[in-house]
Amino acid sequence: MKKAIILSLAGSILFGAAATAVQAQTAKDLLDKMIQAQGGRAALAAVKETVVSGTMDMVTLGMSGGLTMTMKEPDKMRLDIEIMGMVLTQAYDGEKAWMINPQMGGAAQEMDAKQSADFRRQALGNESVLNPEKFGITYALKGKEKIKDKDYLVLEQAYQDGEKVTLYVDPDTYLPFKSRGKSTDQNGAEIESETFMTDYRMEGGLMVAHAMSVYQSGAEFMRMSFTKVAYNTGVPDAFFKMSK
Repeated sequence: MKKAIILSLAGSILFGAAATAVQAQTAKDLLDKMIQAQGGRAALAAVKETVVSGTMDMVTLGMSGGLTMTMKEPDKMRLDIEIMGMVLTQAYDGEKAWMINPQMGGAAQEMDAKQSADFRRQALGNESVLNPEKFGITYALKGKEKIKDKDYLVLEQAYQDGEKVTLYVDPDTYLPFKSRGKSTDQNGAEIESETFMTDYRMEGGLMVAHAMSVYQSGAEFMRMSFTKVAYNTGVPDAFFKMSK
């Protein structure tokens, strides 16, 4: 916990989908099917805020705790992690990424450039999925890739800053099963990160993965279980601002 723990949760939680098993021919076809099956454009656009809470196990560190992630459209996010009586906070207010780490004095401080870029991308919500062109995001269908005994559709998501995230979509359900991209470990080093998403359930008319496992450089780093999902709770913009 010496550095910010950057998690690839936001898009994973909000980007769940279910659909009839129809083979997508283009990236747009696949993206449209995922959106429609998740609840449709109107339902996603109606969600202005999402609050997800649950528990987490930091496997490599042997610690467990609770977490709450709050997102507000189009680009605000706050993650609060409680471990051993301490609360680690990371947030992006639409302009600035910051964190509070009790083991580093407990004062709010801005993230460094790399961590800020990571968190800014993760803070993008439903609007970036519904209208990716507004955010300079493009998608490319990369064929199929086998994971264990199953071939998954591979959808590459490219951001305006050049970073890329690869989604592995179940061809039977159109639910994202895995995402892969670059992340930052607890020491601040750039590593490859994979997130596996399971236990999809309906929440407020939208499909949400209730269990995730995060792997860093091939080793399991964290397991998460989400027990509560709430929408449009009236969270003010000030909640995401760095305290002075």
